[in-house]
Amino acid sequence: MSQPDQPNQSGPYAARYLAFLETTIELRPGLHRYCARMTGSVLDGEDVVQEALFEAYRKLEQYDESRALKPWLFRIAHNRCIDFLRKRGVQLEADTQGAGPETVESDAHLALGLGGALEHLVITLPPMERACVLLKDVLDHSLEEIAALVDSTTGGVKAALHRGRAKIKAAPAPRKLPAAGNPELTRLLELYVERFNRRDWPGVRELISADARLEVVARYAGPLAGSPYFSRYEQWPEPWQFAVKEVDGNPTVIVLAREGDTWKQRTPVRLTVFDQRITAITDYYFCPWILKAAAPESPAAS
Repeated sequence: MSQPDQPNQSGPYAARYLAFLETTIELRPGLHRYCARMTGSVLDGEDVVQEALFEAYRKLEQYDESRALKPWLFRIAHNRCIDFLRKRGVQLEADTQGAGPETVESDAHLALGLGGALEHLVITLPPMERACVLLKDVLDHSLEEIAALVDSTTGGVKAALHRGRAKIKAAPAPRKLPAAGNPELTRLLELYVERFNRRDWPGVRELISADARLEVVARYAGPLAGSPYFSRYEQWPEPWQFAVKEVDGNPTVIVLAREGDTWKQRTPVRLTVFDQRITAITDYYFCPWILKAAAPESPAAS
């Protein structure tokens, strides 16, 4: 197959929206990396990116074309991340505690690397400090750009950077902890994968609720029933298979594509499960950057 599904021209993924997504394709990996580190999940991060892009699309008439598109999109994505963290119950009180002076001496800068250890520790910071450290030390934005994105002042950004860097420097080195796991969920995913790989579509449907929802990100959102989702995979001319891997510390279905003599991990598929039935499928087929942004210690990143 060339793609799992076709756009739903009457739904949120109409032709005009797809055209807008094409204009932002080069910015999306960077947006995703930021949102993934803010939310602590490469899958949640992509969901936030999609929400941000759809919000930007709805607000296109308000966009000043004389200004750069990237900062505008990052500002929307940042606000969506904060909304996500609030909804998830993350306390934001630390943002205003110990705000400190509006200026910080230049020697407060720490020699932070850009590896997995830094990005792992960033998620432990309060959202404001997290955003400033990510934007400066991971994505290399200027202080002025960060201030505009997070609705602060340059001095406020310096203070947040100082606090965040100090906390990271004082934190113990991260270590990989074994995932607690959910044996029942893992067994269900493995059964789904085993039947999917055999193209046993009646068997796959037995695992799915009748009113299950399907989203092929950036292409289709609607009921799974009646969609050509399974047939698209069945008709795919290139070798593929599914596997269960760990992403963000959770068992996740991964699409593998054959490249030469090896299987390469391409994209994840998120299954929402309730009462041992799959109630939603989110396929990130059109987002090949997701696994590249996974934490280096995650098996899905290799």
